[in-house]
Amino acid sequence: MTADPRLAKLSLNQRTTERWSVREAVDGCVRAGIGAIGLWREPVAEIGVPVAAKLVADAGLRVSSLCRGGFLTADGERARTEALADNRRAIDEAAGLGTDCLVLVVGGLPPGSRDLRGARQRVADVLAELAPYAGERGVRLALEPLHPMYCADRAVLSTLGQALDLAEAFPTEQVGVVVDTFHVWWDPDVWRQIARAGPRIASFQVCDFLTPLPADVLLGRGMMGDGHIDFPPLRRAVQAAGYTGDTEVEIFNAEVWATDPDQVLATMAERYVELVLAD
Repeated sequence: MTADPRLAKLSLNQRTTERWSVREAVDGCVRAGIGAIGLWREPVAEIGVPVAAKLVADAGLRVSSLCRGGFLTADGERARTEALADNRRAIDEAAGLGTDCLVLVVGGLPPGSRDLRGARQRVADVLAELAPYAGERGVRLALEPLHPMYCADRAVLSTLGQALDLAEAFPTEQVGVVVDTFHVWWDPDVWRQIARAGPRIASFQVCDFLTPLPADVLLGRGMMGDGHIDFPPLRRAVQAAGYTGDTEVEIFNAEVWATDPDQVLATMAERYVELVLAD
């Protein structure tokens, strides 16, 4: 079967097929004609970076990103030292996998804290130490702003503008940003910020925003077309800003995870062509 050229820059984020191992996800991408895969550190650790890198390369795929580093907001010297060490490991893993994109979810408020300004400052302080280390290894730290409902527990960066304010303190090749439709679609300033981001866009991720949200709002990400997001304008804006990389589908959703993963990939490819690439 001849691969559909429209899928050449489509990437499967591994969490979309939660129960698949790295090998299974790679094989699934090959069957579906998908050109790239976004890997997660935990399943990669089960087989080791060299084995994972070889699996991807032998299959003719690209690693579009590695998820994830970050969680930089913990207070105290010990916590800061541990966060730095873990993120340096993540940078080394990204380099070993051959991707220049390490996604950072920066972290929320420490337990019992209400000091949002202080948490954001700690992110900036840790980035100042990590960015040169990443740049030396050919890896870019990709700051991912998350929807404001995750501000307290996952990411004190809630808008693309906030992420860019931090990123612009560093060389473009060291720190970039992630544009994830689930997290930015609601922002009336997103169009100006995407244009501002330009070459700092390190990853473009898509999935839909569902309502009503489930009790665990982390699982409120849906297959494209099942929610409220108008994808083509966001895709066009990212392309107009100069982004030429992969479009990564990242879905956290219990129903999707329970579905046969090959069917998930088939639906993903179909919706990508119909709803993301549509003019």
